[in-house]
Amino acid sequence: MLILSLATIATLAFLLGSGVWIAFSLIGTAWVVLTFFSPFDPGPILASDFWGASYGWDLTALPMFIWMGDILFRSGLADNMFRGLSPWLNRLPGRLLHTNIIGSGMFAAVCGSSAATCATVGKMTLPELERRGYDSNMAIGTLASASTLGLLIPPSIMLIVYGVVTEQSISRLFMAGVGPGLMILALFMAYLILWSWLSGNPRGVTGQDESGMPLRQKLRQTLELVPILLLIGGIIVTIYGGLASPTEAAAIGVVLSILIARWNGSFNRTIFSESLFAAIRTSCMIAFIIAGASFLTSAMGFTQVPMQLARAIGELGLPPAMFLIALTLLLLVMGCFLDGISLILLITAIIMPLVTAAGFDLIWFGVYLVILVEMSQITPPVGFNLFVIQGLTGKDIMTITKATIPFFLLMLFAIVLLYLFPQIALYLPQTMSR
Repeated sequence: MLILSLATIATLAFLLGSGVWIAFSLIGTAWVVLTFFSPFDPGPILASDFWGASYGWDLTALPMFIWMGDILFRSGLADNMFRGLSPWLNRLPGRLLHTNIIGSGMFAAVCGSSAATCATVGKMTLPELERRGYDSNMAIGTLASASTLGLLIPPSIMLIVYGVVTEQSISRLFMAGVGPGLMILALFMAYLILWSWLSGNPRGVTGQDESGMPLRQKLRQTLELVPILLLIGGIIVTIYGGLASPTEAAAIGVVLSILIARWNGSFNRTIFSESLFAAIRTSCMIAFIIAGASFLTSAMGFTQVPMQLARAIGELGLPPAMFLIALTLLLLVMGCFLDGISLILLITAIIMPLVTAAGFDLIWFGVYLVILVEMSQITPPVGFNLFVIQGLTGKDIMTITKATIPFFLLMLFAIVLLYLFPQIALYLPQTMSR
């Protein structure tokens, strides 16, 4: 098992370091694992996984949300958002870097997808933050980390999967994700404020100072936020009101973004075609990586390594606190190689009796598990958000990973708080039951 794990890491590191495309690196690693460490023919498995990863209806929401974000960016509405937020965030250390955190949290509540949140918000914020002179590493770190909250803040695909396999109430799981999601957002913003002060630049940028702007002008600039707030609010209302699925809401979002851009006088045929082709390129990049990650996940499953690691933890007979620490370490390691859904399915199939015997509330455990899945999104070598941002910025994986380390540690701290104060997750579900 150790030899196989080391061989997998070495192969993937070699391919990525050689400049091979990310998706091909994942496919090549899985092919090596299946060829040398299993009796299975990798060809049929590759074909099956590529089909399975690409035909799902839910995946169609991804290009739609990306297209919506690209329209907002190219039509100048992203700049309107920054002008509207800037006067109010000027006195808050970190200033517009908070828009990555706030925007990701809001958009995560709309689409429930970490990748869609990362790609869409990144399309809007990263170029503008760079133009205004903000620290690029902090911009990347806040985006990559805050966009993972799409897995926790309802509607959450991960919580739905967990609820189905463990027979827990999905509505209660959704409510349980609200408190921890807001807590993590608050931790990210608090760290950003602290970083701004410690860096000796409490504004976080060398750009213009808007602190002396008259109140009337601030309110006038705030009106520029109205179209975007109406767009996001419209999507949220259609989803939470049961009027549309996330995929349908994504299509509505594209139409609304076009109408708003046209009303703003900044939409034309060139913007339409350029945004469409840009969305296609980004979506194809993400879809290809999803297919490669699915193939690697299957390869690891056929070798039985994840299941053997989970069984080894279960056989140690640890007390609840030590059991949770050991499980956390196991999940962090497994998250380096498995996608979130596979991780949840593997863990719940093996250790749920141990979780129940240890006295953990299964609603609470679902939130804990999804936070760990979030952390896997910014953990190399297969941290998906890292690859999305690499596609958006062209920066190397190690640079992006270093930018996310503080936020990774903050999510680990959030798990500690969740263990010490379980009511953070359980208060709203318990209120529902009364």
